[in-house]
Amino acid sequence: MATRIDRLSRISSQQLRCFEATARLLSVTRAAQELHVTQPTVSVQLRELAHAIGEPLLETSGRRLRLTPAGEALQQTVLELREAWQRFDTRIGEIHGLMRGKLRIAAVTTAEYFVPDLLGPFSASHPGVDIELAVENRDRVVERLSRGADDLTVMMVPPAHLPLESVPFVDNPLVIVAPAAHPKAGRRLRLSSLADERWLMREIGSGTRMVAENHFAHVRFAPQVAMSLGSNEAIKHAVAAGLGIAVLSRLAVQNEVDVADPRLAVLRVDRFPLRRRWSVVWRKDLPHSAPARQLVAYLLARPQQPA
Repeated sequence: MATRIDRLSRISSQQLRCFEATARLLSVTRAAQELHVTQPTVSVQLRELAHAIGEPLLETSGRRLRLTPAGEALQQTVLELREAWQRFDTRIGEIHGLMRGKLRIAAVTTAEYFVPDLLGPFSASHPGVDIELAVENRDRVVERLSRGADDLTVMMVPPAHLPLESVPFVDNPLVIVAPAAHPKAGRRLRLSSLADERWLMREIGSGTRMVAENHFAHVRFAPQVAMSLGSNEAIKHAVAAGLGIAVLSRLAVQNEVDVADPRLAVLRVDRFPLRRRWSVVWRKDLPHSAPARQLVAYLLARPQQPA
């Protein structure tokens, strides 16, 4: 009779690919679409994989799919296998004097205004490194950090509950923006003079909102929050349309402010801008790949641009 080890040794890479996609997406249909195969093909591979392991890997709860304890353990094992092969590939590149491998980066949404510009020169000088960039809201980025999905993360407010290394590398001033024709634009203002304004905020959990709310609480200012929006672009459009004012990263509004016909104005408010910095973050309890180390060194070696 075949032992469990014998059965595990016959697991195929296709079975693991089907399982990884299904476990990540929690959908056989979406996994099949991502892998460009039919749904029955994925289902067969998952069934054969569960038989080889001798444990159910997935179960339905109502209309939703979820991992069993054995499925969760296998998902972590597949992640560790992928990381091990990545380290091997990187090591082979180092033996031959090359920098190569995959570099997975997650960035919060506001970072999309500058991270691609930083990655361009790095990618050009390291053609053997395949870069994957995921831009998500802060909650999703923290979730990715918690499961070690990426090599590096770019964010302003790293979570305190995870074992992280965090290195600040670029300024991120937060400013108050209003429509270009706002009657208080160009004047020196106290924050209290904006108490009657309608304030537009990022969604709860956003790093920008967290910093703004902490500052408002510190100076005992209570903004009239009229609306919460899930992206910088939505807030910029709403501000330009006269729906209110907002706190945003200066990097996010440069194309609406620093132009001949501006749509927005940065208000001159006491104690603003709020001086914060972007950090590059990684899990200190997980392996740090050579491409990740090289990118961190590249970011820290760049001359700091004035805010």
